[in-house]
Amino acid sequence: MRKKTADKIRIFFKFIYRKLFRINDSPQKIALGFGIGAFSGITPGIGPLTALALAFILRANRAAAVIGTILTNTWLSFVTFILSIKIGSAILGVSWQEAYNSWAALLKDFRLERLFDASVINLILPVVIGYLTIGAAFGMLTYAVTLSALSLRKRRKTHED
Repeated sequence: MRKKTADKIRIFFKFIYRKLFRINDSPQKIALGFGIGAFSGITPGIGPLTALALAFILRANRAAAVIGTILTNTWLSFVTFILSIKIGSAILGVSWQEAYNSWAALLKDFRLERLFDASVINLILPVVIGYLTIGAAFGMLTYAVTLSALSLRKRRKTHED
């Protein structure tokens, strides 16, 4: 069973790799699109449509943006939830434990009308700032790694010809 799952994961990443390296655009535009997608994918709620809009505005490769979003979409944002609370709380100078406990209380007794309560801003702000910070850092890292890989591949291909 584990081998089958590992094979599926390997095939998925191979598919992403092939799609990314077959895009007919400059390495900078592809890397920027992929970085935008990684940022949008890691930040919950903004996803593929935001990635496409940002890629259009910044003249990045839209296909790479969608691929980056698919690669990181939502599953990674749940993994980074507590980290986002800690980072956002540190930036705002509030206790991350209090922010976390407030989130736990909100989720335990969730009612939609509570989201519109003014006190929820203090609850949401650390998480939003944390996710934006993590997303930006991950997007920049993804951009740098992708640009390096694409540039290296382009140089190798040029030397082979």
